[in-house]
Amino acid sequence: MRSEPADATDPALETVRPGQPTPGSVGRVGPGAHEGLADPTGTGRRQRHELWMRRALEVAVTGPTRPDAAVGDDDVPVGAVLYGPDGTELAIGRNERELTGDPTAHAEVLALRRAAQRSGRWRLDGCTLVVTLEPCTMCAGALVLARVSTVVFGAWEPKTGAAGSLWDVLRDRRLNHRPEVYGGVLETETAAVLRAFFR
Repeated sequence: MRSEPADATDPALETVRPGQPTPGSVGRVGPGAHEGLADPTGTGRRQRHELWMRRALEVAVTGPTRPDAAVGDDDVPVGAVLYGPDGTELAIGRNERELTGDPTAHAEVLALRRAAQRSGRWRLDGCTLVVTLEPCTMCAGALVLARVSTVVFGAWEPKTGAAGSLWDVLRDRRLNHRPEVYGGVLETETAAVLRAFFR
């Protein structure tokens, strides 16, 4: 019998620090050796998440189009990539609020919209969303509604983060869906891009 995903109220999380993976089930705190992470030659979950985060960083810096295309300097450089259950890249998004004048044009929302349009369905079961900054409440809500299975993010956002910093929408037991969450992946690199923008 499969157990429910854990959330912030579960006793299994009492020993989990911010930045550690969320338990996928009670009694399992984060990924382990059985998932290939102890083998440096294998491609386990952590290696895959770091590889995918590097792609999200590329999107944050270069934008969702061609690498040589101009990117609006006014948009905060946050990049998101949505991967299908088989690991194929389904869609990407970069913040475009200033570019489009759309207050909902966050990287995560744009990636979700594009993936749904591409697949022809709003349910994105089995998919993984990788984003360079902890999602806000709007984006976390959209990820829950889209039934995304896993959320991987880079830098923590203590002012507006809704994946463990200020709120924990993604793991709220009251909601009908709770993705597995991995925070702080390549945190130093993702935070550096944001710090450079705000200088």
